[in-house]
Amino acid sequence: MSTPTDPAAARYGDTPEVERPLGRSIMRGLMNRCPACGNGKLFRAFLKPVDHCAACGEAMHHQRADDLPPYIVILVLGHVVVGGYMLTDLTFVLPVWVHLAIWAPITVITALASIQPIKGGVIGLQWALRMHGFGGERDGPDDYDIPGRPN
Repeated sequence: MSTPTDPAAARYGDTPEVERPLGRSIMRGLMNRCPACGNGKLFRAFLKPVDHCAACGEAMHHQRADDLPPYIVILVLGHVVVGGYMLTDLTFVLPVWVHLAIWAPITVITALASIQPIKGGVIGLQWALRMHGFGGERDGPDDYDIPGRPN
């Protein structure tokens, strides 16, 4: 009698988890669509996700995409705006107030236009990786090794 060597082998009574494609889930989130089905809307307001997908019923209230999307926007947009400013400053001799008149509105408009799709992409990432309750289990403090806490 042989024993399974695959650590992912299903035991009796277990149901294998369906694979959730990472790239497709992130792209659906970037398009503000449900990462599970791609049909339902992901947001009910500007940055407020729906509790459940209207098309497939997938629960979205588990998401914890609060801090990462602004960091991504700042990182990407900061590089683009500073690069654009430096290139413009090298090409044209403009006073500082003209640079402010050009780059401040571009920065604000681009940040506001990109924050919702990026938050959707982060929610898609969390869904694909089964993070924060998207895997069917509750994430609690007992799931993590906390230094100094008795096991």
